[in-house]
Amino acid sequence: MKIAVIIVRSLVGLIFLFASVVVLFNLVPQPELQGSVKVFMAGIAATSYLLPLIKVTELICAIAFLSGRFVTLATVVIFPISLNILLFHAFLAPEGLPTAIFIFLGILFLAYAKRQNYRTLFIAK
Repeated sequence: MKIAVIIVRSLVGLIFLFASVVVLFNLVPQPELQGSVKVFMAGIAATSYLLPLIKVTELICAIAFLSGRFVTLATVVIFPISLNILLFHAFLAPEGLPTAIFIFLGILFLAYAKRQNYRTLFIAK
């Protein structure tokens, strides 16, 4: 189980690292968007803060996953982003669905592997 956790957190960390660095530093030109994806991305771009915030959060969580430090916190922080990635690809851009499923299942696996760290969050006092 320990080796599986290291492999999954490293792979998820590399995916988020690559995705965040490419967008933050404009390393790859963005392809022409069409249809609902274009409308969705125009809405995110119109805020002017949301995409950089998401990508910086992904970068910080990727560093946490790759370093093995604060993995429990990074899993909690990145969960809503990974859920949105999954839903985006499920409803708007199905060509990226396999990667989105891997990311989401990887985050769920890491949360399951670190489940003992979350117990105190669910104690009602």
